[in-house]
Amino acid sequence: MLDFSSLLLAAALSGICLSVTMFAIWFTAPKAGFVLTVACGILVLVAHVILFWQYTKDPDPLLCQIVLALLSLGFLILCVSAMQYLGVSGYRRAVAPALAAMAICAAVTFLGLDGVGFVVTYTTVTALLSAIGAMFWINGSHDRRILLVVSFLSGTCAVSFALCGVVLLTKGQWALGAAPDNWAERLNSVVAVACMTGLGALTLSLHHLQAQIELKAETMTDPLTGLMNRRALTSLYGERSFGPFMSVVMFDLDHFKRTNDVYGHPVGDQVLCRFAAVIKKYARTGVDAFRLGGEEFAVVMSRMTEEKAHDLASKIGVAFGTEIVATQLGKLRSTVSGGIGFGEASGRTLDDVLAGADAALYAAKRAGRNCVIGRTAPGKAEPVKPALRSA
Repeated sequence: MLDFSSLLLAAALSGICLSVTMFAIWFTAPKAGFVLTVACGILVLVAHVILFWQYTKDPDPLLCQIVLALLSLGFLILCVSAMQYLGVSGYRRAVAPALAAMAICAAVTFLGLDGVGFVVTYTTVTALLSAIGAMFWINGSHDRRILLVVSFLSGTCAVSFALCGVVLLTKGQWALGAAPDNWAERLNSVVAVACMTGLGALTLSLHHLQAQIELKAETMTDPLTGLMNRRALTSLYGERSFGPFMSVVMFDLDHFKRTNDVYGHPVGDQVLCRFAAVIKKYARTGVDAFRLGGEEFAVVMSRMTEEKAHDLASKIGVAFGTEIVATQLGKLRSTVSGGIGFGEASGRTLDDVLAGADAALYAAKRAGRNCVIGRTAPGKAEPVKPALRSA
């Protein structure tokens, strides 16, 4: 049977190994800032364990304050790392109460009520661990099984700290004069080592998942405009059946090759980005924009009638016609042509709708460009309100 000192040594050794692993991961992937935060939090907890071990050998009031402060601070940093990973804003909501609790703990410990200080600290840690578990379960967007394990481990560790505080409360140990040593403390040492090791391993898994998500986002995003690309269009809508309230608008910038030849490719890139910015202004739920390649774009519209689809496509064309790009040869105003492909009550594939949109786009080109064409009746296509023409 391990004695209390051996349990503390195991906890410190486990924490050091975890922190070294986290630092190594962060050095290879500096963008994973939450991993660095986790490593720092674990190091603070390792410092707590080492000083707590010293406190068990040589109790000192000042050392007691430092030990309790490090315990709260370590879990506060871990809580911040969870918020950082999950994208939860408002760190102050966790930091301010924790710092206030640390100040209260320091005050009562200074007055000789170190038992109360331990209770306050255990309560703070319990709240922080509970918050970590709740945040992962509520805000997590990854595999729910992994998130459930994270929440379970955080909750289990929180319960072990809560038991330590409850034992001190039930025994009325307001002034200890030494480190608490009871069944709850020993249980907490075992549980904390197991849970922190498990959470460390899960942190590696979550980092791997985040890296996969970021890689997928990069492969699905056009690097110039920030819009989704053709691969994303196929991924999102390749298996969808397009009903009567779904449509695709294909846009093609007018005379774009001439723009590149006369003004240069950097100006051409600016024009592409301007058009992407115009599309983003009209983006909302049910409207997804894509750059298919070159000067070709697509907008998928869901839960929208044909009339509203016409109206939105026309507004995009008109808005882009007002955009002016400053060049060394003077002001440049560009236009865009568009064609709309519609779904049907019986359902159509993405390829069929794109083929319809492509045919309508060519009709818009033949009609003189700078307009959007879509059908107004089966087998009939007419131009929609034209956009502003180039100056």
